[in-house]
Amino acid sequence: MSMTFHLHRNPDPASDERRAEIHANPGFGQYFTDHMVTAVWTKGGGWQDAAISPYGPITLMPSAAVLHYAQEVFEGLKAYRHEDGSVWAFRPEANAERMQRSARRLALPELATDDFVASLKALVEVDERWVPAYGTGETSLYLRPFMFASEAFLGVRPANEVTYSLIASPAGAYFPRGLKPVTLWISEHYARAGVGGTGAAKTGGNYASSLAGQLEGIEHGCDQAVFLDSSSQTYIEELGGMNLFFVTRDNRLVTPELTGTILEGVTRSSILELAKELGLEPEERRIEIQEWKDGVADGSVTEVFACGTAAVVTPVGELRWEGGHAPSTAREEGGEVTRAVRKRLLDVQYGRVEDTHGWLTRLV
Repeated sequence: MSMTFHLHRNPDPASDERRAEIHANPGFGQYFTDHMVTAVWTKGGGWQDAAISPYGPITLMPSAAVLHYAQEVFEGLKAYRHEDGSVWAFRPEANAERMQRSARRLALPELATDDFVASLKALVEVDERWVPAYGTGETSLYLRPFMFASEAFLGVRPANEVTYSLIASPAGAYFPRGLKPVTLWISEHYARAGVGGTGAAKTGGNYASSLAGQLEGIEHGCDQAVFLDSSSQTYIEELGGMNLFFVTRDNRLVTPELTGTILEGVTRSSILELAKELGLEPEERRIEIQEWKDGVADGSVTEVFACGTAAVVTPVGELRWEGGHAPSTAREEGGEVTRAVRKRLLDVQYGRVEDTHGWLTRLV
């Protein structure tokens, strides 16, 4: 049986005018809805005190374990308005299962899939007015579930008290000026994750460890950094927060295999399932960075794109590294396959085509 979330309404919600102003230019992760979900787990009592309360500050003791030992995980997914006014999530069960895997790796309690989905439904129901209207471009309500060690204790052990929360933020198109290929920098001095580490978990430390490489890329005129395996600096892994795909001349769709150091993206797994419908042969294997360089040069790699929840699918242009570069394979808005994959995903998410995979879950 799913949790019951007790509602404590915000006495001062945003006005219709203010909400309309935000929806006109929401950006990404800048504004938040009127409410949030919280629940607390204790070692002796399990999950309890599930509630929907006004969005606002979280009170923590300075000794809260998360502030010292980074015991936390999070997720990211979106709620989409369909033409009939209903609101749907894309594969929320997959996000719930990934959060459970992340929690196990960080020695946190698992939140059952039913409770995870119930929290999404509870928050979207009370804050439904924050879900952008259908037909307003690639707009959605971004949902951010997260879990952290809230116990006030300075000791290196799994926390005996953990807090789960869910917040929501209206989101506009990730590329407000249109889809443009991104330029990538090969990070040869920094690794995102290592064997036996937390690379396969969605935890903040992985993102923090990617920032130095990203800054290095920006210094060289690039948008993002590509991270390689930490042991040999030979094999492609992922960007700081997106998975990579390569389209080949013989219609294969290749992506780095999951080695325990790569986050298994929900968008990534969805694209692998869609590949054959688009006339492509999906392939997961280790890919040397030299293969990317050579493939662009000899034409065997025809397109490269990155994928993730926020941007969906992003065409990749030029690849740069110290002392060299590989030219872009992308057109102005990405190649034919990149655009086809992106369109198919968005059509499913917004209910413009039949959901033959059973990926959509109605929230409201």
